[in-house]
Amino acid sequence: MSDQDWAAGSGLDRLASVNLNLLVPLLALLEERSVTRAAERVGLSQPAMSHALGRMRRLLDDDIVVRQGTGVRLTPRALELVAPLRTALQQTARVVNFPGFDPAHDRRVITVAMMTSTAYVIGPPLARLVAERAPNATLRVRTITMPSEAVLTDEGVDVVLMSDIFSSPYPRERLYDDRWVVVASPDSPPEASALDLLTSLPHVVFDAERRVAPYSVLDQEGVVYRVGRLVSDNVLIPRLVACSGGVALQRFRLASAMGTVAGLRIEEFPFPLHGVGIDAVWNPRLSDQVFIEWLRDVLREAARDVQGSAPG
Repeated sequence: MSDQDWAAGSGLDRLASVNLNLLVPLLALLEERSVTRAAERVGLSQPAMSHALGRMRRLLDDDIVVRQGTGVRLTPRALELVAPLRTALQQTARVVNFPGFDPAHDRRVITVAMMTSTAYVIGPPLARLVAERAPNATLRVRTITMPSEAVLTDEGVDVVLMSDIFSSPYPRERLYDDRWVVVASPDSPPEASALDLLTSLPHVVFDAERRVAPYSVLDQEGVVYRVGRLVSDNVLIPRLVACSGGVALQRFRLASAMGTVAGLRIEEFPFPLHGVGIDAVWNPRLSDQVFIEWLRDVLREAARDVQGSAPG
């Protein structure tokens, strides 16, 4: 096969007609989801970035971003591009021997996905450490309701923090351990045991198809309880219990963090129950090993801060 035939078969002949300078601002736009912030990140004026967006749209035959309310959202085609484009540009940087990840100067967007309850616990120490060690980077915390493979592969997330009750086809590593506890308002009867609270007070429950694991144990033990409120945001549950009464089953570290604000009463679950682990699952398309090791160290230190901030 001649060089010319190989180029034609590999698509390089078509690629030669593409302005590859558009790819860097394109990735910035996909990650920032804002023309203004993307322009600042790559050192373009806003008019120049808008002009580049027009050329990207013509190149891809896609709108890329569309207005939604006061912000913008990515088109399905644009969502598909985030992870492979990021990987391609990282590999290109290595080919031309650009310096590797340098936290003191790197301006990348670091994207970590997790459920709101996990973000409430580990988000503050994580944000503090990233700000201290990568002052020019942007930390994006993406809250999710349910971990999925698409979060990693299609939405450009670097790492997902998820409970060990969720499965993943990718390697995972434990960040910190947690456990289920019983939470009640500070004015609940002080003489009441955890079991008394569970049987006498209305339960505030996360509104999902399947209830959290401790309810299976209560059912097996024949404990009779009543659901009084259903809430679609897990982080609201401790606050509602503390301020308006009732009882709930909550992870200890979230309850402990919120208890310092709301004076929440926390009791141990009255029956044997497996603990809960929070794991880090890395995007399989993320190939920048220097960055991965740096972020792994940051996550581990944030997890140590979480485990040291409350007893148990």
